[in-house]
Amino acid sequence: MLGALLQEAFRAMAANRLRTFLTMLGMVIGVGAVVLMLAVGEGAQFIVRQAIDSMGSNLIMVVSGSATTGGLRLGAGNVPSLTTGDAQAIGELPSVTGVAPVQPGSTQVMSGTNNWNTTVSGITPSFLEVRNWPVAQGSAFGDAEVRAVARVALVGRTVAQLLFGDDDPIGRTLRIRDSPYLILGVLSAKGQSLEGRDQDDTVLVPITTAQRKLFGVPFPGTVRYVLVQARSPALLLRAQNAVTQLLRERHRLPEASPSDFTVRNLTAIAEAQAEATRVMSIMLGAIACVSLLVGGIGIMNIMLVSVSERTREIGIRLAIGARERDILMQFLLEAVTMSVAGCLLGVALGVGSAAALAAGAKLTVIITGPAIGLAFGVALVVGIFFGYYPARKASRLRPIEALRQQ
Repeated sequence: MLGALLQEAFRAMAANRLRTFLTMLGMVIGVGAVVLMLAVGEGAQFIVRQAIDSMGSNLIMVVSGSATTGGLRLGAGNVPSLTTGDAQAIGELPSVTGVAPVQPGSTQVMSGTNNWNTTVSGITPSFLEVRNWPVAQGSAFGDAEVRAVARVALVGRTVAQLLFGDDDPIGRTLRIRDSPYLILGVLSAKGQSLEGRDQDDTVLVPITTAQRKLFGVPFPGTVRYVLVQARSPALLLRAQNAVTQLLRERHRLPEASPSDFTVRNLTAIAEAQAEATRVMSIMLGAIACVSLLVGGIGIMNIMLVSVSERTREIGIRLAIGARERDILMQFLLEAVTMSVAGCLLGVALGVGSAAALAAGAKLTVIITGPAIGLAFGVALVVGIFFGYYPARKASRLRPIEALRQQ
């Protein structure tokens, strides 16, 4: 029975090929738009997730204080209010699992005839653990190099490529401010941060080397900022409050005075950006679904026209014994068939457009099975919803009145 009804549906669609194609076109464009928009949104979420993962997990950043000079308030990090001793004290808090003091700076680095201006950061070995940043080639320096104020370095992928090309940089010499530094390892690729900065464009040296031989510090042991890793996401707020209270006590700040440091929850900031990207993806999908709605209205319009044109045919079928549900099923199958066929073409259009966008605009687009399944599901619902009224109208015709129609 179902096979016969499907054959009849295909026969009716084939009788008016152009009209059938134009009716399906709205569904094709709608499904294609849904697939493309969801692919773009998923790609954006993937990039944000990568950036969040590259930061490390459960991170808090403590930045040294700001200053006011000549009536101008300078940004955080301009007053050396944090020390390595503060970092060690923070590491003893029960809600904290890792601490990494950092003394960054920007300078020119050279190797042979190649040179590059990059960020050089003084770190402790715990920095690589807190940032979840393994060494891809060679090895990292340890506490012995930090105590010895050694001239050793780890380089990011970008710096290694710009200065050494395809050559192996391990064991080579890198000159920073005219002083030679032995390259011990190359860091694994991190990619861009959430603000678009190339994280692989960096050089890491022992923090004591940065403080005493590279950038200098106004007071012994001072650092620009400290990265703090909480034990779990649930303990982030507790760790943040504990760090604030501890530093205020260590810096002997009166209760009414402002803190001479700033505590930032990097994980919360990253999650807020991820949520914004997710909302954007939902909005893109919702906007694309409007096209599906328009396509469904087109299907209903054409099916109403088809019922009017085939009134006499419906009367004959009813007169020779067809039941109302047979007529209902026949016209409903025609609507669903057009909808599903348009969906297939729309998926092909969406996948092709996504591939072209990825190749031409260099965007990250990800086509997932659930996105295609959603498109099929919506197309099926649209076909049934907008095809039901014309089909029901056809099934409710009286045979005698239908036969009188010319």
